[in-house]
Amino acid sequence: MGQRSGVGVLDKAVSILESAAPGASLAELVERSGLPRATAHRLAQALEVHGLLSRDGDGRWHPGQRLGEFASSAPDPLLRLAQSVLTALRDATGESAQLYRRRGDHRVCVAASERSIGLRDTVPVGAALSIVAGSGAQVLLAWDSPAEVLPLLPRARFSARTLVEVRRRGWAQSVGEREPGVASVSAPVRDRLGRVIAAVCVSGPIDRLTRSPGRLHAAAVIGAARKLSDIA
Repeated sequence: MGQRSGVGVLDKAVSILESAAPGASLAELVERSGLPRATAHRLAQALEVHGLLSRDGDGRWHPGQRLGEFASSAPDPLLRLAQSVLTALRDATGESAQLYRRRGDHRVCVAASERSIGLRDTVPVGAALSIVAGSGAQVLLAWDSPAEVLPLLPRARFSARTLVEVRRRGWAQSVGEREPGVASVSAPVRDRLGRVIAAVCVSGPIDRLTRSPGRLHAAAVIGAARKLSDIA
């Protein structure tokens, strides 16, 4: 469990919410939260009534839709400052820069700074791209649980070995993986607990980024990701 408020039932309920991400059986809720089975089940059912947890067809618990509604109404310091960081990254690399977050089987562009002239890779804010192709997808999956990643690999444009390499070096690159002729470099943005919550990316034509885009831009992308991690 994370921080304790001193209000026992609230702390237990929060521990159940934390244990349900990214999905958990009742046994896993018990194991992760450290609560007795009866207590975990009772709290999970109560949270489900309020829309804070939901159950899928296999009976596994997941964060509920109402959590997303609460989150969408809260100010987001990451998005508030992302634009300035992405603009600096664009200017340093000469390429378009984006920030992605995972939503289910997609990665959504939540902020972007586009190259103003010349050939460029344009990704509009709000665009939902595949979670199984591109360096941003690699970053968003590389630190995820095997249970989340393994079902996606059969249709991914990258392999499990690729994700191991991304974790080892701390950044990802792709060449023609998401779209022919486009290369990209991405790095993870982490929250205060070290969890990957977003991916910073620069992308552009292979002719400029070459077939080894990480050699050109990995350092700049990692630096931008660290700046955003400091405020996440």
